[in-house]
Amino acid sequence: MECGLTMICLLHVPAQVKSPDKPCLIVVKLKRWERKECKPNSLPILHKMHVKVGDTVKVIAGDDKGKVGEIKKIFRHNSTVVVNDINLKTKHMKSREQDEPGQIIKIEAPIHSSNVMLYSKEKNVASRVGHKVLEDGTRVRYLIKTGEIIDTAENWKKLKEASETAEAAAAA
Repeated sequence: MECGLTMICLLHVPAQVKSPDKPCLIVVKLKRWERKECKPNSLPILHKMHVKVGDTVKVIAGDDKGKVGEIKKIFRHNSTVVVNDINLKTKHMKSREQDEPGQIIKIEAPIHSSNVMLYSKEKNVASRVGHKVLEDGTRVRYLIKTGEIIDTAENWKKLKEASETAEAAAAA
């Protein structure tokens, strides 16, 4: 079911979606030309993706093909990801005050999730992702080519520590 021409929720109002399994709030801002399939309450459908924040990926299509980086941000409403130092675009910023000069900055633009593959740093190979249940009942993701498990407790601890240090640096 499509929203059609009456897209009140999709114009410029941020839509707030509560995911049933996670308590965090997701804010989605769609442009007028981004017509998406919608739920009956006119909110966009959030897609499942094979990558998560903190995963190491290799770009398999586009201008940056062959580059390896870590995922910083995920947009589930249009299946795109932002990867560290990949797909850099130049943005011309106007001066905000009278004395301040304008500037040219580089920003990381989103890439479609189908253009990235999970990457193993140890074996230096890109692979598709598989899912399996371990003996203790936890469901994990693993690389099909190497058998390397991605979702381990150690990886989550490293990711959490890195995010905490980044937040502390931003606060200081």
